[in-house]
This record gives sequence, structure tokens and C-alpha cells, in this order.
Amino acid sequence: MHQEGNYSLLLTKLDQFIRKYYLNQLMRGSLLFVAVNLLLYLGFSLLEYYLYLPPLFRQVLIGLFGLSIFSTLTFWVAKPAFSYFSLGKRISHEQAATIIGRHFQNVEDRLLNILQLRQQSITASSKELIEASINQKISQLKPVPFTAAINFGENKRYLKYALIPMILLALILLGSPNLLRESNERLIYSGRTFEKPAPFQYLLDGDGPFQV
Repeated sequence: MHQEGNYSLLLTKLDQFIRKYYLNQLMRGSLLFVAVNLLLYLGFSLLEYYLYLPPLFRQVLIGLFGLSIFSTLTFWVAKPAFSYFSLGKRISHEQAATIIGRHFQNVEDRLLNILQLRQQSITASSKELIEASINQKISQLKPVPFTAAINFGENKRYLKYALIPMILLALILLGSPNLLRESNERLIYSGRTFEKPAPFQYLLDGDGPFQV
């Protein structure tokens, strides 16, 4: 019964690591989602504002932006979120042991050995020696904090990728808010043809037309 309790505790620690693993992926994916799609949004908006693209080109840009939103949201945000809540496919305990082993020396082999011995003990006719070996190895691993193998701080390098387009967006909104408003209107109504205004216009007064 003691051995069963130790093994259950080991699986609990592995499950905690797996949840943190997917939370880390979710954090990283969210930052990349913002960075990529905000850069695309700003890039497409600037292109339209200055070039007055034909309807077909605007429709292509809208399609590419929609595809980017869908794919990055699916693979970088939704997928790890579902796995975090155990609603999607997750890495196995063996795969988790391999990842943990990259951070803690000599842990991977012992972890994998415990999982393999556990499978053998289910069908073995004499379980006492196998269970004793499992219990001994688990006791050696108890002090190891599996979740420490995941470092949230590593996501700081992805934070700058999200901050750059956010700062650019803030500067545009403060300095030239009409830029995004006008280009977005033309992108939304992508099927329409918009004429680029002339660089000058004629005004009429009592003496006749003059160029401005």
C-alpha cells in the first residue's frame, strides 16, 4: 500500500509538470500570437493607406490575415489551452520524464525505469522484488522538483516581439489616428474601388480657378 502511495505521488508530480509545461506553451503562444498578427495588421494597414491597393489585392490581404489569425490561434493558443485543461492530447509520462531529464541530470533514466518497472509488475508473477525496486527509486526522486524544469522567465525573449508592434500601434494611434481608420475602412470594404486623391485640388473664386 505504501508503494502504491509513492507511485501515485510520483504520477501526481509528473501531472503537475505536464500542466506547467502546457501553461508555459500557452504563455509563449499568446505572445507570439499577438506579435505576428499585430505586425501583419499594421503592415497590411500601412500598405493599403499609402498604395490604395486594387480590390483583389485587398481581398488577398484580408484572406491572409484571417488565415493567420485562425492558424496561430489554433496551434499557439487553443491547442495548449485544451491540453492544460486535459481536454486535448497531452504528452505521456514517458515524454515528460525525457523533458525533465534534460534539466536534471540522471533523472530521465530513473524515471523511465520506474514507469517501465511499473508496467512489468502488473503482469509479473513475483512482484515483491520489482515493487521494492520501484519504491527505492521513487524515494530517491522525492526531493526533485519536477516543475522547476519549466522556467517561465524564458518567455521574456518573446515578450519583446509582442511589445514592438504594440508600441508601434500606440505611436500611430497617437500621431496619426486617421491612418488606421481610413485604411481599415478600405480593407473592410475590400470589394470596392477607392480612388487615390489627387495631390492638389482646384478651388474657384471670383477671379477663376487656382491650384492648391
